[in-house]
Amino acid sequence: MSTAFNLPPISMIMLGVRDLEQSQMFYEDRLGLKVSQKIPDYVFLDTGAVTLILSESLAKNVSPVAGATEVIFSVNDIHGAQAALMANGIEFTQEPHNVAGPMWAANFRDPDRHLLTIFGPERGAS
Repeated sequence: MSTAFNLPPISMIMLGVRDLEQSQMFYEDRLGLKVSQKIPDYVFLDTGAVTLILSESLAKNVSPVAGATEVIFSVNDIHGAQAALMANGIEFTQEPHNVAGPMWAANFRDPDRHLLTIFGPERGAS
């Protein structure tokens, strides 16, 4: 028997990381995310609707750190976003490819091998 309770929208996603400083630099310097809060073992990154949390505590005693997880960033121009990220030193594991109708995706990994994806139309709206 189910109750009338409904979960609210997701507000945070936490990724386990082995080196908090290295991961913070990756997300901040290469992806342009802003740190909203930093406490021992945790860095909170502002992504808009969802806070991305990097946690050394979560990664302790877990091998491998990355699993069957994908973090997807919505973009307005897949090729423009890829070019900007490549200029910041991001190496893509999969080039932009069509996934459904007008939507494209391209993949890369963070220092702990978490799968990250940019997702959006091939070109920006005219």
